[in-house]
Amino acid sequence: MMFKSLIPFLERPPLYTKTAVPFWDDEHISKQMLKAHLDPDFEGASRKLAFIDKSAIWIKEIAPPSRYKQLLDIGCGPGIYAERFTQTGYQVTGIDFSKRSINYAIESAKKRNLDICYLYQNYLNMNLNSKYDFSTMIYCDYGALSIADRQIVMTAVYRHLKPGGRFLLDVFSMAKYYDFEEKQTWEIYQNGGFWRKEKYVAFNGCYRYPDNVTLEQTSIVYDTGAISYYLWNTCFTKEMLIKEAIDVGFKVYEVFGDIAGSTYRTDNTTISILLEK
Repeated sequence: MMFKSLIPFLERPPLYTKTAVPFWDDEHISKQMLKAHLDPDFEGASRKLAFIDKSAIWIKEIAPPSRYKQLLDIGCGPGIYAERFTQTGYQVTGIDFSKRSINYAIESAKKRNLDICYLYQNYLNMNLNSKYDFSTMIYCDYGALSIADRQIVMTAVYRHLKPGGRFLLDVFSMAKYYDFEEKQTWEIYQNGGFWRKEKYVAFNGCYRYPDNVTLEQTSIVYDTGAISYYLWNTCFTKEMLIKEAIDVGFKVYEVFGDIAGSTYRTDNTTISILLEK
């Protein structure tokens, strides 16, 4: 590949540029993502297992299944939270846009004899013809979306909740934004790696954007071509998050420091919010 044709893959892209292909369904990448999700000591895809267990217990306390039976888990992945929710008494529907994750979740539920409804669906086009008592969107998925897509998701969740229904989500905070380091690195993967099975070179760029947005960009160059993958994150103040919720009709029930119920502080790297319709 000529140097000139490489330049677009090394430059800072326009805000909210989307990856050209759905990498979460790529045969090789989705396998690596599932492995990361299931690693109990790795926080790159799901949180560590000890935190997940603590979080699931706390969630049952703030929205008990005796009152909020029907639960919609948005971005459920391989069912890590969905299984815990079911075991604590909820009737769970999980939705995710990764075929591999959904297939794993279905098989795992069968093995554990858990009655969970899993749907392979893009939550940006969510139309489930059902109303739920409670919905969750966990591990800062909300902030990975553009402003327009966040409004779509927030509105869709509101529409899918019964009156009095609750929505729990978490996002990264401004503390995370301030700690974010801009840098560019590169590495050769002689025997393949996370992004491809075969040899490739990865050019990594970490960039800050206005309005508290960060980007982790990985551009892969291999024998027959190149492609860039974009991981966007909006970091929120409490006031920003509250406004986006109120704008679609939600009421704020309470704000926390994380998805396990810690006290909200401005130096926490996450913010969790419990909303009510």
